[in-house]
Amino acid sequence: MNNLPLIRGVNAVLGRLAPQTVARRMRRQFMTPRNLPPRDWEMPLLTSGERITLRFGLSALRWGSGPTVLLMHGWEGRPTQFASLIEALVAEGYGVVALDGPAHGRSPGHEANVVLFARALLEAAGELPPLHAVIGHSLGGASVLLASQMGLRARALVSISAPSRILGPLRSFASFMGLPPKARAYFVSEVESHAGIPAAHLDARRYQLDIPGLVVHAEDDLEVPISEARTLHDVWFDSQLLHLERGGHRRLLADARVLDAVLRLLAQVREPASTVQASA
Repeated sequence: MNNLPLIRGVNAVLGRLAPQTVARRMRRQFMTPRNLPPRDWEMPLLTSGERITLRFGLSALRWGSGPTVLLMHGWEGRPTQFASLIEALVAEGYGVVALDGPAHGRSPGHEANVVLFARALLEAAGELPPLHAVIGHSLGGASVLLASQMGLRARALVSISAPSRILGPLRSFASFMGLPPKARAYFVSEVESHAGIPAAHLDARRYQLDIPGLVVHAEDDLEVPISEARTLHDVWFDSQLLHLERGGHRRLLADARVLDAVLRLLAQVREPASTVQASA
C-alpha cells in the first residue's frame, strides 16, 4: 500500500471533520476482501479437488473419503492454502471439505466478517456427514470457535494463527488506517451493526469451549500476536497448545509439527472401528 501515508493523513483530517463518513468508508474497506489468485504450489490440490456447491451457493472443494474434516481459510485466503494438511489428512483416511468463505473464491457475497464465516460453517455442517473435526486458520479459526457457540458440533476443533477476540483486530485496523479516536469508535459501531453481534461478545473468554481442541501459533506471527494463542489455551480447558518459534502467520500451515499435532488429536478422538461396527 504505497499511498498509505496519504490515506492515513486524509483519514486523520476527515476523521475529525466527518468521523461517521470516514468510519463507514473504512468499514466497507475492512469487510471487502480481495480475491487473490492461488500460488503455483497450490495448483495440484486445486485441480485434484472436487468442486461442490452447498446451500445458498456456498462453494467448496472436496478430497478423499472417510470421517469428514471441514476446513475454513482466513481473510483473503483460499482452501488450497491448506495443501500440506489436506494431503496428510487424505493419506490418513479422512475426507476433507474446504470452504470458500463468503465473498471469497466462488462463494457468493461482496463482504465478509467472522459472523458470516461462522454461519457458513453451520450451513456446510448441515449438509455434510457428522464432522470429525473442524479446522480454521486466522479469521477462519476465530469463526470455528464462534460457530461452536452457535451450534456447530465436531469431535475436535483446531485453531491456527487465530485471534482470541475480534475487538483487537478492529482497533489495530483503525489505528493502522490513521483514524482519530472518535472515528475509531464509529468504525467499531459500524462493524458491529453489519455483523449483528457486539464486538465485545466475539471473545473466546466469553465462550463455553467444551470440544477437545488444538491451538497452534508461531512466535514470529506479525499479524496476530502469540499472546492470543495463550489466551485461547487458557480459556479452552480441553485444548492442547502448539507454540512454534517460527512459522509466521501462514508458513506454519505446511510445518510438519503442525500436521503431526493435528493428526494426533484427530486420532485421539476417532471412534474405534469396533464401536462403529457395533452401532451400524
